[in-house]
Amino acid sequence: MAEQRVQKVLADQGICSRREAERLIAAGKVKVNGHPVGLGDKMDPDYDKVAIDGQTVRIVRKRQYTYIMLHKPRGFLTTRSDDRGRKTVMDLVSDVPAMLRPVGRLDKDSEGLLLMTDDGAFINLLTHPSGGVGKLYRVTVNPRATEEQIIQMSSGVVLDDGVKTQPCVIHVVVDEPGRTVLEITLHEGRNRQIRRMCSAVGLQVVRLRRTAEGPVKLGMLQPGEYRELKKSEINALRNAAQHKSRSSEAPTRTAPRRPGPLRPRKEQG
Repeated sequence: MAEQRVQKVLADQGICSRREAERLIAAGKVKVNGHPVGLGDKMDPDYDKVAIDGQTVRIVRKRQYTYIMLHKPRGFLTTRSDDRGRKTVMDLVSDVPAMLRPVGRLDKDSEGLLLMTDDGAFINLLTHPSGGVGKLYRVTVNPRATEEQIIQMSSGVVLDDGVKTQPCVIHVVVDEPGRTVLEITLHEGRNRQIRRMCSAVGLQVVRLRRTAEGPVKLGMLQPGEYRELKKSEINALRNAAQHKSRSSEAPTRTAPRRPGPLRPRKEQG
């Protein structure tokens, strides 16, 4: 096998995220064949031996990866562990014989579709800013959202940290006194982004559920349940991420269109 950067090997093996691998390397905790490595160093996974904090890491060749979709319920943290003993998504997949990691995040009070895998390259592809696959959220807010507030969010709003969000697609699903149900499609994934977007225009999120990621839909999967992704779904997610990555590298020749009139559409299901 050709040489690869050490952090990529560790991430692809599902040992840790690439960012965590880079942190460990920078701290001098990673050695290849007994020698400390730097961030630019490479190794051959077929021949070289790598250790973290003196513990040899087992490199699996031609490994079979596991890909699942979980319906994350509210009240669970999207993390591998929690030092305060709170419930995490790992509690829901404890019977899966793989070192799974979440693909992106859903905050504790949010629910819905969460992809998980031990394929580090797949995680990097789907979470890299240039490959952000569209994620669909069903969001209930109060009070009732005005057309001006919706246009503000769809055009991009400045969050509490001074960063402006990218334009997004918003559809009104239910519009009634006291509340509005929206479907929001995002291609970026800032921390608690939808809640902060709504807060920026004076709306409060009552319920937030991710219903789809790219071509993969939550469907009838119940809260707390999971299933393996089909091969066709894995390939579709890869293709969607790679297409988005190529599109982001192409020069933009036209200005983005402003959203048209926003009309409530019939409630589905």
